[in-house]
Amino acid sequence: MASIAHLAQELRARKTTAAELARTALTAARSRADLNAFVTLDEQAALDAAARADAALAAGNAAALAGIPFAHKDIFCTNGIRTTCASRMLGNFVPPFDATVVERLAATHAVCIGKANMDEFAMGSSNENSFYGAVRNPWDETRVPGGSSGGSAAAVAAGIVAFATGTDTGGSVRQPAAFCGITGLKPTYGRVSRLGMIAYASSLDCAGVLARTAVDCAQVLAAMAGHDARDATSVERAVDDYVGAVSTTLQGLKIGVVREYFGAGVDEGVGAAVHAALREFERLGAKLVDICLPHAPLAIPAYYVIAPAEASSNLARYDGVRYGHRCADPQSLEDLYTRSRGEGFGAEVKRRILVGTYALSAGYYDAYYLRAQRARRVIADDFAAAFEAVDLIAGPTAPSVAFRLGEKTSDPLAMYAADVNTVAVNLAGLPAISVPAGLSEGLPVGLQLIAPAFAEARLLGAAHQFQCATDWHARQPRA
Repeated sequence: MASIAHLAQELRARKTTAAELARTALTAARSRADLNAFVTLDEQAALDAAARADAALAAGNAAALAGIPFAHKDIFCTNGIRTTCASRMLGNFVPPFDATVVERLAATHAVCIGKANMDEFAMGSSNENSFYGAVRNPWDETRVPGGSSGGSAAAVAAGIVAFATGTDTGGSVRQPAAFCGITGLKPTYGRVSRLGMIAYASSLDCAGVLARTAVDCAQVLAAMAGHDARDATSVERAVDDYVGAVSTTLQGLKIGVVREYFGAGVDEGVGAAVHAALREFERLGAKLVDICLPHAPLAIPAYYVIAPAEASSNLARYDGVRYGHRCADPQSLEDLYTRSRGEGFGAEVKRRILVGTYALSAGYYDAYYLRAQRARRVIADDFAAAFEAVDLIAGPTAPSVAFRLGEKTSDPLAMYAADVNTVAVNLAGLPAISVPAGLSEGLPVGLQLIAPAFAEARLLGAAHQFQCATDWHARQPRA
């Protein structure tokens, strides 16, 4: 599947139709079932949406995304279409409403072909925690696609769809983008409505987009962004011209290179590829500045207290009473709760609920949760201080290329360490983007750029200029 920009040109030149693109995407999804990228495909809904898109295109008043095939991460509520969060707990949940992100993309006449696989309730860094099985990386099917938006990333990288929605709580858009060799954008917290996005950690969750290019991400963000009065965390602020911003030059842009992001845990090949990419930014007119984020080592421990604590509260609603999985023949109310939750949740979700409940419990709240929130504050302060001297911050998105399936499943701490360069962005509520920046061991390497709050246009412009000068984003896995 080509880029959004290319497909839009083809549609408007009448060289193809939305219906043809939808059928192509559905065929591709079925032919690449080996990737396990989808939980649900909805052929009839996709063809109906394509018919509406073709009508809008024929009338000459279609939006930029009209007719473009895409996938929603299976965490966004879709009216009349199953939304599972890749969990047995929600295996039969059919929402009676659309998430705001779903509404806004539907209004553009983009064509959703189905719901992408993910880590259960967005808890994971490898997409091995899904009740529906692990997703495989199109570059090497023995390796993970990253998580939790692994199905979305794999579907884009394999050319099944032009873009996909994702969510990013601690790197769940950026890390899969890096592992799959595509572009992944996490906006500022509050820039995109969270209404209808099933919650994991409410102060960290953020809707994002995975696509081939920064320009494509700009098009999708322009459709998704904006205030939503139904979401108390949505910020009432004008939406920038993201597409127009990509033409901005890099001349004079100051990019802070974080020494902590190139620490001992970063693979040599990853570090070399990212440094080479940064030299390309320098050649294009940017100035590289060595910077320090002194409290960066606190990010992983702070995140893995705060996020599980919020998850333990958010997931308390799944009790076998109102909706979700219900055990058979409960003998008492306690038995109903215990067996429904025990059967409905997978191992990683149970682990995070237990960790979070412990951190919030009497006698431990001050020792863990309160201290983690204080660490979050100093991490945000580090970013604020850095942005007084630089315009963007850069480093590797992930410390390694995609690791092998099963390699880290028996060691949760090693799995959590895969998020070492991404979780701080969520703790501070900042926007960030991962762009393909090279290869190591024949696998994609991602470069992460971080911007001040609501400076997505700056991010997208820098990423686009880099992509105009390189072709890493155009590299594709062998089918």
